[in-house]
Amino acid sequence: MSRPAPATAVARVKAAMSAPTVTQRLHARLVEEAEHRRWLRVAGELLSRNQREVRANRRRLANKFLTGQGLEIGALHLPLHLPKGARARYVDRMSREELRREYPEMRAYDLVEVDVIDNGETLETVPDRSQDFVIANHFIEHTEDPIATIGNHARVLKPGGILFMGVPDMRRTFDAERPLTTLEHLVADHADGPLHSRTAHYEEWCRYIARDRGKAAELEAASYSIHFHTFTPASFAALLEHCREQAGIPLALEALVPAAHEFVTVLRRWP
Repeated sequence: MSRPAPATAVARVKAAMSAPTVTQRLHARLVEEAEHRRWLRVAGELLSRNQREVRANRRRLANKFLTGQGLEIGALHLPLHLPKGARARYVDRMSREELRREYPEMRAYDLVEVDVIDNGETLETVPDRSQDFVIANHFIEHTEDPIATIGNHARVLKPGGILFMGVPDMRRTFDAERPLTTLEHLVADHADGPLHSRTAHYEEWCRYIARDRGKAAELEAASYSIHFHTFTPASFAALLEHCREQAGIPLALEALVPAAHEFVTVLRRWP
């Protein structure tokens, strides 16, 4: 029986290029082990290619646009890495200890210390024109009235201040099977108040995400945090244009940059 011919140099190079890197092999192992150990799940997430791409994109844009003193809303265990010359106070609706009790799945993570306990949608305790920047990553989809939220974030910015938002692209997340939220729906939520569509939002969430329509009333009664709305870069750009042209919110788009499962939007307040 003849032996197969030895691999050519080109074949060996191709095989080496297609082989998993050390980081990829370590990530795969951590993910497998994380089924049994929570802390390994955290490490696996941090090593994933998507998370590395997201962090690099956020960091590059933060270095370009953020300076001074500002706020970060809902940072939890993933605060934005800030450049030198920028400092943030962390805003959430409850203290770190209360967040751990509310979300027991977060016990494996090192949560930031909450500096300002406030509703991130309204920022009622924050004075007008007082902040150099507001960071709200993976927050806007959890709001029932995104137009009002963007307006409140603009309100607390100084002239020239920056609103920095990382927004999940529904096509690349667990929202992929859900309908895209239309601009007309967002305008109606703002004009009529979120109460008119709240039940429908929970029903949609339970149909497509929880896969149990019977849980909708229970989740709504508990005010459970869900993705009330879904976005793509194009639909979010249309929302921002409406905010500027129709709602009179003084924000100009500086950047909209996709990365992995999200896109980062940077807006600047004009005087």
